[in-house]
This record gives sequence, C-alpha cells and structure tokens, in this order.
Amino acid sequence: MFVKELYRYRQLIWSLVIRDLKARYRGSLLGFIWTFLNPLLLMLVYVLVFLVYMRIEMENYAVFLFCGLIPWIWFSSSLMEGVNSVIAGGSLITRSMLSPEVFPTVKVVSNLINFLLSLPLLFFFIILFKIEVGSPLLAFPIVILVQLIFTMGLVAIVSALNVRFRDLQHILGIFLTLWFFISPILYPLSAIPEEFRVYSMFNPIAIFSTAYQDILFYNRMFDLKGMSAVLVFCIAIYIIGTIVFNRYKESFAEEI
Repeated sequence: MFVKELYRYRQLIWSLVIRDLKARYRGSLLGFIWTFLNPLLLMLVYVLVFLVYMRIEMENYAVFLFCGLIPWIWFSSSLMEGVNSVIAGGSLITRSMLSPEVFPTVKVVSNLINFLLSLPLLFFFIILFKIEVGSPLLAFPIVILVQLIFTMGLVAIVSALNVRFRDLQHILGIFLTLWFFISPILYPLSAIPEEFRVYSMFNPIAIFSTAYQDILFYNRMFDLKGMSAVLVFCIAIYIIGTIVFNRYKESFAEEI
C-alpha cells in the first residue's frame, strides 16, 4: 500500500528532501534567498500587469495575489518536478529494492517545505499593509492538508504515466498554464461571470485559492461545505493515484 511504503521509507524520504532543498540553488550567488525572491518577483510582475497596466480596482491587491500565488507555486512545481521524478530516479529503481513511491513524494514534500518557508514573506506583507488576521487562521493547516492530499494523488498519477507516455511532461506544462489562468488567483472569484462561476466549484485549485484568500485576506472562514466536498474528491484522487502507481510500477525497471 502507498502509505505503508512511504512510512517504511520515511527516513530516506526526509534525507532526500533535505538533499533536494540543498541542491535546488546550489551554485547560485543568492542561494536560499531565492526561496523568497522567486514568488516575490513573480508577484511583482503580475502586480505590474494587472494593477498598473490593466488597472484592477482592488485595495491591497498585492497581498490578495500573494495569498493564492505561493500555494499555486507549491502545487505547480510539485507536478512539474514530480512528473519526471520516477524517470530521474531510474538508476536507483533498477539497481536496488528501493520503492519508486519515494521519488514523487520527495518532490511534493520539498516543494511543501519551500511553500512553508515562503509564508513569513506573506505574513510580512499582511502586517505591512495592515491586513486584519483573526481566528480563521486556525483553519489554515486544514487547507494545506487537503491540498497536500490532492497534490500527492495527482503527482502519483502523472509520474507513473510519464514513464510510459513521455509526452505527458510536455503537455502538463501547457495544461498548468491554462489551469492557472482559469483559477481565481490573479482575480477574485466575484470577477468570474455569474453564469460561469458555478463551474469554478469543480476546480479544486479555485476552492484552495479562495480558502487561502478568505483566511489571510478577508479574515473570514472559508466555505465549509465546499471544502468538505473537495476533501472527498481529493481523497478519491489520492486513491486513484495509488492504484495507477501500483498498476504501472512493476514495469518501471523495463520502461526506464
């Protein structure tokens, strides 16, 4: 079982996560500082485009944008790095008894830690712009946990399928770009035309983004009914991910 294997290799996973984090900016002049610079520079680009050029009417738009942007970076980076993780770890899979579940998990966890390390920068802006934060913040870990389940399931699926269908890693980048722009990250949910707004409830990223915005920007509790529904969906995706991964992992050594 997927969870059983991950627990069995938990120490190895943690060691590989530490190695991955250290190697991420190895050789760069600023090193660890890029953990903060990457989302900050990306935020500045979008603020310039949407606040200055397109003139979106929203007070403290930079903070609003950042609330949804850094969780998206965690999600998209996990998928883009995870899709090729089994192939990248092919030598270890073929030469040892190491469980292949380790490799996509390492990518998700390392990007999760990168996300958590970016949170102080977000809270700095919240304090700087005097955004009120209250008791809804207690529910913040719940949203992170649900997103983690969803991300783990999707990464398990794409990493397994990409071993056999190598075009997937190229298609995924295009798909993620589309997914980003149809999700209420750059704009509030209210900006979506009412006739199309109902479809956003079928988009887990829309649920996550609005939940982060509700907690950190609007200081209110997210939609519990919507989050409960997406939790069930995310658990289903995780179960499907384990099934797909277990279905293909026996042939990984041959395919790689």
